[in-house]
Amino acid sequence: MSSPEEPQDRLRRTLGEERGAYTAGADQPMGAYAGAMGVYAAGVAALSVAARLARRPLPDPTPWDVLLCAGATHRLSRLVTKDPVTSPLRAPFARFRGTSGPAELAEEARGRGARKVVGELLTCPFCTGLWVATGLAAGMVFAPRTTRLATATMTAITGADLLHFVRVRLQQAVGE
Repeated sequence: MSSPEEPQDRLRRTLGEERGAYTAGADQPMGAYAGAMGVYAAGVAALSVAARLARRPLPDPTPWDVLLCAGATHRLSRLVTKDPVTSPLRAPFARFRGTSGPAELAEEARGRGARKVVGELLTCPFCTGLWVATGLAAGMVFAPRTTRLATATMTAITGADLLHFVRVRLQQAVGE
């Protein structure tokens, strides 16, 4: 006769079954993903508490602030995830695959568990963008003038990158 299953064992079994049904055998580090979400949520909570304790007012972003933050988020997320100069930061978590565009590298996450999740965050500009935008939002609370200067600078670089691509396209069109 078997003994009744403890609630924590039943929960563990159910979570394992759901994970298996979701991943269908693929290497998806669900626990590490949950950990990354926990780190993000804890960071946002800590920033919120710090702002409250410091009695920092929440800013009222203007459309200009949103535009600057969008340009800066784009540029910073690509700098972190694609730039050759920042590749030493990604090396422990990623595998070099070649180049993916002008001054950009193609890399893929390596390892398992938390290492793979960090690799995915460090090689995916879309994933990193959330963290960058959150950091910029915190900057708007704690150091708004400095953050506006930094976002204006990064957005200017984003605009310059766009102009580089337009120039290359125009040169190609004229040369054809």
